Amino acid sequence: MALDPSNGFAAADAVADLDNAALPLFDVLPVQLQFSIAADFVAGQAANNVLVIALSNGRILRIDLNRPEDIDDIDLPKKPSETGVIRRMFLDPTASHLLICTAHGENYYLHSQSRQPRPLARLRGVAVESVAWSPALPTSSTREILIGAADGNIYEAFIETSTEFYRKEDKYVKLLHKLPDGPITGLWADCLSGRPGSGGAGPKHHHQQQQQQQQQDVRRVLVATQSRLLHFVGRVGKGHDGSASIYSRLFEGEQPVVHELSKASAAAASMLVVSPDVQEAPRFRGDDEVPERAFAWLSSHGVYHGKLLVGGSSAELGNRVLAEAKLIPRAQLTSPESAARRQLSTEYIDAIALTQWHVVCLIGTRVVVANRLTGSIVYDQIILDPGEKAVGLCVDLQKNTFWLFTPKEIFEIVPHDEDRDIWKIMLQMQQFDAALQYAHTPAQKDAVAIASGDYLVSKGQHNEAAGVYGKSSKPFEEVALTFIDNDQPDALRKYLLTKLSAYKKTSVMQRVMIAAWLVEVFMAKLNSLDDTIVTGAELSDILNPKQTREQLDAVRSEFQDFVNKHKSDLDQKTVYDVISSHGREEELLYYANAVNDYNFVLSYWVQRERWSEALRVLKKQTDPEVFYRYSSVLMTHAATELVEVLMRQSNLNPRSLIPAMLEYDRNYKGPLAQNQAIRYLQHVVNQLGSADSAVHNTLVSIYASHPSKDESALLSYLESQGDEPKFDQDFALRLCIQNRRVLSCARIYTSIGQYVQAVNLALSHDEVELASIIADRPMSNPALRKKLWLAVAKKVISQRSGGSIKTAIEFLKHCDLLRIEDLIPFFPDFVVIDDFKEEICAALEDYGRNIDALRREMDESGRTAANIKVDIAALDRRYAIVEPGEKCYVCGLPLLSRQFFVFPCQHAFHSDCLGRRVLEQCGAAKARRIRDCQVQISKGLVSGEKREAMVAELDALVASACILCSDYAIRRINEPFIKEGEDMEEWAL
Repeated sequence: MALDPSNGFAAADAVADLDNAALPLFDVLPVQLQFSIAADFVAGQAANNVLVIALSNGRILRIDLNRPEDIDDIDLPKKPSETGVIRRMFLDPTASHLLICTAHGENYYLHSQSRQPRPLARLRGVAVESVAWSPALPTSSTREILIGAADGNIYEAFIETSTEFYRKEDKYVKLLHKLPDGPITGLWADCLSGRPGSGGAGPKHHHQQQQQQQQQDVRRVLVATQSRLLHFVGRVGKGHDGSASIYSRLFEGEQPVVHELSKASAAAASMLVVSPDVQEAPRFRGDDEVPERAFAWLSSHGVYHGKLLVGGSSAELGNRVLAEAKLIPRAQLTSPESAARRQLSTEYIDAIALTQWHVVCLIGTRVVVANRLTGSIVYDQIILDPGEKAVGLCVDLQKNTFWLFTPKEIFEIVPHDEDRDIWKIMLQMQQFDAALQYAHTPAQKDAVAIASGDYLVSKGQHNEAAGVYGKSSKPFEEVALTFIDNDQPDALRKYLLTKLSAYKKTSVMQRVMIAAWLVEVFMAKLNSLDDTIVTGAELSDILNPKQTREQLDAVRSEFQDFVNKHKSDLDQKTVYDVISSHGREEELLYYANAVNDYNFVLSYWVQRERWSEALRVLKKQTDPEVFYRYSSVLMTHAATELVEVLMRQSNLNPRSLIPAMLEYDRNYKGPLAQNQAIRYLQHVVNQLGSADSAVHNTLVSIYASHPSKDESALLSYLESQGDEPKFDQDFALRLCIQNRRVLSCARIYTSIGQYVQAVNLALSHDEVELASIIADRPMSNPALRKKLWLAVAKKVISQRSGGSIKTAIEFLKHCDLLRIEDLIPFFPDFVVIDDFKEEICAALEDYGRNIDALRREMDESGRTAANIKVDIAALDRRYAIVEPGEKCYVCGLPLLSRQFFVFPCQHAFHSDCLGRRVLEQCGAAKARRIRDCQVQISKGLVSGEKREAMVAELDALVASACILCSDYAIRRINEPFIKEGEDMEEWAL
């Protein structure tokens, strides 16, 4: 976008293309009347969406624009011939109070709730030219109002509707001030404390009303005549109830600030107007700040306008208001062409009105609208017919509408987005903040930002320009080079930060590149400040070393905020390289922590052997891989602290930490009780209940390989494992043998059932007590137990020779399986029998008792054998009685019809029926032999003794047991009651 540097970097004409509004700023539209006009209009007023029109016949029409069909038609108490034609009307901003002034000096008051105008006796004969309504905008009464008369007098009045005949509406009328200037053409009063809006604010809370009453005692009054404008500021009295005048104190005690015109013409119209209430406050203002009104004073010289300032000292307020006010010359408004040619126009302005940004002028038959900031004409049209004179130009202050009354018609002056070009005007005036607030579209805001930035750069305010440029579309490289060429790294940093925040998330590449550049800029700035502090030099004429340190802290904090906010835009490798190249350790670690790159932080501290810092970082981790990666080096240098950390982590796999534990144990030279690897592994085994064989094997390995000869710790662990240990017993046994852990080896041998090896190992190391304990373990195997005790006895006897033989025998009495004859071979040949004579005698007596018991058993066995022989001999004489009608238990046919078998259980079967059943139920081998015998016997393949032997064999196979009550019947338990082909109904109950 092109810029014109000749006029303060304001946007050039190309900016006008940013507007796409086709409508003119103003339009004057005739109002379609819904009623017939009986007489000409002579006066009109508008307020709060209500129009009040006075007719030449003395009638008054009150029209509520919300209900235009409902028109109040009101007559004056007297005829126009008596009072004169209505000359003026004054309507307060709420449309509650109406003053009616006639040509003969008769003044009437009409309330909005009344249809009967009441005469104002105290104001009779006063030619009212202007009224200043109360800033509080009451509705029940006018409260204190100021009235300007044609003779230069200023009155204060209090008017309210009276329902009693003898009471007057005007409670008091007091003369406050008299000016020799002629008619009082304009009055305005407002509050400078609290500033209640003239737009009639909504209901307030009680305490707010009280506070407002306390703040309304400072007021401002503007008084306009044809030649002077007076600005009064001061406190007023307390009589708000109409009992006394309140403005007397102000006019008597304060001197006004006066703006006076020289050679003012009395023939020209004069009036004082103010801008309407602001419908929408500018966006940059606070919620509690009320925008300032504008005022305009019409005189023969033109339109004098400015802001009704409220801030600052009351004593200087009038001077400031009048000093900042400007004059739009009459010639510039009446005939712009002649003004350009420096020709004087003789045409006067009849009336004016103020909008938010423009001055509406009624000049003869034309309506001319000028921008009050620049004075340029934005609308100039002929509205009235030739020779026609307008009745009045009025403004609805609350609804922001503008009305033009003629004798026959009513026109509404309608603004269309009148602030659309304000941003350009503010830009030309170099009021960039205001221009930005009034810029509506992004293109307008961008133009303002670019122009503002260029202006700030031209003034050397690079830091301020950086923030503005960051929100504009000015080419990135152009702005960056501007700051680089001017050696403004701080401005460049601010610009890059602003630009980074302005880019969308989808602009990944731009965000990454700017973020990386910002890291470089931050590091350069921090190094520069550090160098300044180290050398003790001053950074500039402004900053001393203390301030330099404060700036260093501020920049470091700014960098940390940048990292936290934009870490997703930073490329890790690039950032590491940039910060490392500048040697910024603190910033490097801060970034790594911010992006949760704890591997980098840990490796950084480990490389520098800063174990406490590394452990401090490790405590915050939850990823098991981090612990596995750094456990070896940390176990070597900070084992106790690391184990404390590891014991608080429940998500670790102890198997992955075994290499670190073994490496630590290999270099550990202290006592076993202080071994941190054992401490951690015991925690895993006892507290975490680990069943991992690798963990248990590692613990056994550390116990077994320790140089101490004390096996108590290892034995305690082995005992705690019980008969189903978690460690590899073969591995543990090899380790214990290798490290000569005798007791532990014996304990392992015992647990795997190798009692012989356990006893032999114990005895080989003279551990007789341990061997005797092991020998008692196989209680279920007496033979093995006796064998083990014999080995122990041999060792004991060989150790206790001579006089100690008796002691050895007493020791061996612990086993009840050993006899004296088992021990005799182990005694030496020279042992005297007297040493164990008692034991031999006891053994012989025991043998005698055993022989007697065996003899009695033999006698019993002989008698039992004789009885059995008698029973066997009686078997040959056994018989069974078969009745003639008895049937076979298989086929049901008479038993005596053919060969049969009878069993001792009295069951009888035909031999062939029994054979079939036996074949069905017996095993395959037995069935095959039965068939072979039947075939050979039936076909005569054998004869003589062989046949008899085979017949006997067949009988033995077939008739070995009854098929109904022997094991044959038991094997048929799975057969169903109802066989295939049988009728199931036979089983029905």
